Amino acid sequence: MTDNTQADAAAEEFSPAAAGSASSDVPRVAPTENVVSAIAEVEEQMGVLFGFIQSNVRAAALAIDPALQPFGLKVLRQLAKMGPLHSSVLADALFVDRSIISRQVKQLQELGLVETRSDPEDGRARYVAATDEAITRLAAIRGSDKLVIFSHMNSWPEEDLRTFAGYLKRLTT
Repeated sequence: MTDNTQADAAAEEFSPAAAGSASSDVPRVAPTENVVSAIAEVEEQMGVLFGFIQSNVRAAALAIDPALQPFGLKVLRQLAKMGPLHSSVLADALFVDRSIISRQVKQLQELGLVETRSDPEDGRARYVAATDEAITRLAAIRGSDKLVIFSHMNSWPEEDLRTFAGYLKRLTT
């Protein structure tokens, strides 16, 4: 592939339509070969970071219950953060189909980590809520599962941490 063809492909890849950008009035220019290379480096390091986080999530899930799947931990964390939720709201918050939530809720109920409650507004609807036991177990691992990231970043200057957080926010919004 020639340099021009690479640049053309990169420009097409980074077009607002391809990137899902809502703003079509933001001018986009074809990235240089150096920018494409730098983005590839970012992607590689993010892959390493995601693997690291995935490993920590598995360990945290096992610490709560050996039968708990990593996605079940994500469900528990969301319920602990937001309180009782309808399954549809929980599915939307976690970007998954409601059928996935149904299966997870069933498993989490069997483990005694969630319960369902009737919606006082609509008796047919049900809320999913983390049990007191789940909240206790989450609190017990909170320090340990965040300690790994903390131990890697606690020596960074505050300005670097805030800049990094800003870049992550910029990437995800």
